[in-house]
Amino acid sequence: MSASIASTSKAATVRRRPLAAALLIALALPGVAFAQTAKEKELEARVAQLEAMVQQLVAQQQQQQTQISEVKTAQATAPAAPAAAAAPATATAGAPKVSPIQGTTITPTANPNSKFYYGGFIKLDASVTSTNDGDIPDGTVGRLFYVPKAIPVGQGHLREGGTDTDMGANFSRFWFGVDSDTDNGDKLKAYLEFDLFGGGSTAFTGNEIATNTYALTLRQAYVQWNNWLAGQAWTNFQDTAALPDTVDFLGPTEGTVFVRQAQLRYTNGPWSFSMENPETVYTPFNGNMAQIAGDDGPMPDLTARYTMKGDWGHFGVAGLVRQLKYQTAGVAATPTAPARPAVEDDTTGYGISVSGKFNLGKNDDIRYMVTGGSGIGRYIGLALNNDAVLDSTGDLDNIDVIAGFVGWRHVFSPKLRTNLFYSRADYDQNTDFTGLGITKGAQSAHLNLIYTPLPKLDLGAELIWGQRELENGDRGELNRLQTHVKYNF
Repeated sequence: MSASIASTSKAATVRRRPLAAALLIALALPGVAFAQTAKEKELEARVAQLEAMVQQLVAQQQQQQTQISEVKTAQATAPAAPAAAAAPATATAGAPKVSPIQGTTITPTANPNSKFYYGGFIKLDASVTSTNDGDIPDGTVGRLFYVPKAIPVGQGHLREGGTDTDMGANFSRFWFGVDSDTDNGDKLKAYLEFDLFGGGSTAFTGNEIATNTYALTLRQAYVQWNNWLAGQAWTNFQDTAALPDTVDFLGPTEGTVFVRQAQLRYTNGPWSFSMENPETVYTPFNGNMAQIAGDDGPMPDLTARYTMKGDWGHFGVAGLVRQLKYQTAGVAATPTAPARPAVEDDTTGYGISVSGKFNLGKNDDIRYMVTGGSGIGRYIGLALNNDAVLDSTGDLDNIDVIAGFVGWRHVFSPKLRTNLFYSRADYDQNTDFTGLGITKGAQSAHLNLIYTPLPKLDLGAELIWGQRELENGDRGELNRLQTHVKYNF
């Protein structure tokens, strides 16, 4: 019986185990189902979030594509941007992208592939001038920079002298240019240059009492295409590259060719030829220092130049041939004076100039110019003397001249340099026609020191001694300390 009971108990236990397992599964299934439902919801939320992000990215991409299309359309319809605008494309990889100042070219009406540039400098000049034979009048060019014709002379019996201080920013300068290269290889250039010199006078713009206003002055305005130049520029007879490094506006004034004027020039390699604006300046009979602009005449001034360049420096030689012309209308007779016939005369002026710069190592160079000729007075020393003089019959008699300068430049360091130069001009004229009160010669010596504390910023000081002599032997002297602060941009 005991065995029967045990057997029955085991059978019941076996039957209860499947039932317990079934109950356990039945109880667990809702939990499993609930857990799966929560995970699915979480996954669905994440999928929805990703879909929103994708849609946002697609919208942004479409917007960018629209903007790119608009820019391409604008570029296609606008003139080509200057070549300089492509510069950021050559920037170092990884450098921050620099946005252009403007979306279109600054010269929209220029040729395609044009490059615009702008530059200049701000310059403050300050000087203290002492003369021994009279004062240089206030507000004249002789007070602004070294002009040998302005040195007072002729009052030696009075020995009147004066010391004056002057300051001004009117030699500040700026320029514009546009360079173009055409598809067929032609080169074009337009150039404009101005300063605030205003002719050296405030008569029409202001004064030193309150405004110190100066007028805008055109220096150069020309166009170049390939080998040709047309417009106002430095005369082809002048070598600007040979001029010393000065604090004064010009420096060796009496010894240098210095003219800007309208011209047509052709350049081929080292050779250049020009036809330039004619102008005759003459001394009336016994007119001493009087200067009169005569008739221009039919012939332009003709020049030719040869320039040789190398690592050693450069050398140039130039020639000038010109027509000098004078004419005056006749005067009808009056009851008190007889008639005077018309007077007309012309003669030929000519000159040659040799100039250059010779490098003495990397820190030193010599600069020079020697010019001689007959009837070329207006080309030298800011017209220190005239081209010709009228004789008693009204005929022109040429005034001869020889002038030049030599200068030495030394660089102590990238921040400090000095210049020493001497300049002179001598004239040969018939004093029976001119009188004895006309300039016979002038000379000057200059020593300067220029310090560059920061790139493009110069602080300079220059000592100047100048002398002008008349045909009667009278002499006047000038001593000046010229300083400047100059920033190039």
